[in-house]
Amino acid sequence: MLRMSAERIAEATQGQLVAGDGSVMANGLSIDSREVQPGNAFVALVGEHADGHDFVRAAVDAGARVVIVTRADEPVLEAVAGSRHPEAAVVLVADAVAAIQAMAAYHRSRLTCPVVGVTGSTGKTTTKDFMRAALATTFKVVASEGNRNNQLGVPLTIFEAGADTGALVVEMAMRGPGQIAELAAIARPTHGLVTNVGLSHVGVLGSQEAIAEAKGELVEAIPESGAVFLNGDDAWTARLRERARARVVTYGTSEECDVRAEEIAVDEDGLPVFTLVAGDARASVKLPVLGKHNVYNALAAAAVALDLGVELERVVNGLAEARMSGMRMDVFESASGVTVINDAYNANPVSMRAAISALMDTRAAGKRIAVLGDMAELGSLAELAHFQLGEEVGRSGIDVLVTVGTLARRIAEGARAEGMGPDAVRPCATPEEASEVLDDLLEAGDVVLVKASRVMGLERVVEGIIRPHV
Repeated sequence: MLRMSAERIAEATQGQLVAGDGSVMANGLSIDSREVQPGNAFVALVGEHADGHDFVRAAVDAGARVVIVTRADEPVLEAVAGSRHPEAAVVLVADAVAAIQAMAAYHRSRLTCPVVGVTGSTGKTTTKDFMRAALATTFKVVASEGNRNNQLGVPLTIFEAGADTGALVVEMAMRGPGQIAELAAIARPTHGLVTNVGLSHVGVLGSQEAIAEAKGELVEAIPESGAVFLNGDDAWTARLRERARARVVTYGTSEECDVRAEEIAVDEDGLPVFTLVAGDARASVKLPVLGKHNVYNALAAAAVALDLGVELERVVNGLAEARMSGMRMDVFESASGVTVINDAYNANPVSMRAAISALMDTRAAGKRIAVLGDMAELGSLAELAHFQLGEEVGRSGIDVLVTVGTLARRIAEGARAEGMGPDAVRPCATPEEASEVLDDLLEAGDVVLVKASRVMGLERVVEGIIRPHV
């Protein structure tokens, strides 16, 4: 956990101590006054809908010892002076986000544990979840929670680590060139993993080559003493390998991979099973989440854990007990007997195809239904990518396709082009319209996949299945 004096905070952030004693210590950091714990530092961020300076009094009343602000005007100083803890220190900085990042860089410099950076076009969160589970069989692990994978999330994750942390796993997202390099400069990862190079964000970066270039920033950030982990079956791995200073460990299904999967199958519940091979060692693995594509995510996690010294048996046990982040192949049965596969957190062409495959692998007494929404940030490839996905749906054997959104209508057109009848393809404009269609369609024994880019809000469709309209 972060532990810094007000004086050290001012020094690290190039700020100024404007009130209180510089020896006041902060333990931990919060950017939300409602989540402040006694002893925390509180950073007053200015957002679109709220100004943290308006909540300084609440933060100090809750126990904040140090307040970091971008304006130290009379209302702010009076808020501290009139609080339950007027002795709290106030540090004035030029940029609150930059201050958080500087504090995180300082805190990182005091950590001695391995730091694993994880990025990739698809699978990075699930890989992180598997990695946390495998490493936790041997170490005390701190790993990114929720969507803490950006300019604020990475520092907040780093702050959670301390002297007793055995491994720190930091997920790194990006929406443009240079962003992963910036995150890596803060986190200083000793190990780096790139899951794959796909089409996510191609609308922002312009090409898959540019995406590979951006993901490679993590590879370049790993020191010679560390290790880089790459998907040996990905077409871009050779190019990424060229950028590595550290040794490279590959994982995948080909014989050349250092850590590989053999005999991949799904059991009667649709769960992946395979043989994990690492050198001369072999072990049987059963994953707790649907989708054969998750074998790659599990292999990536296993490669890192084995490299950090976790015994193979423990790795296997950790993978089997892993718990996934929300809305990622989250399977449950509704009160009406419908099985729901909630994979609505995000989507791109690769993850959509993987989810469709998982749906077809899932045992169903009734219909298999796919509710698919728009895939965002595909740029000039969007129309074609959606149509081609629809063609695959039409060939897959799915019984009913419900699309949500403007671009997703192209999925419907592609499915029809492959022979799905008009009654089997139901285009909708909104999640609410899709819920009404499902109210009339769903029966006990059906299996429903719900997936789209996060911006589409298809969790509302899942809620509609749980609480159908009457």
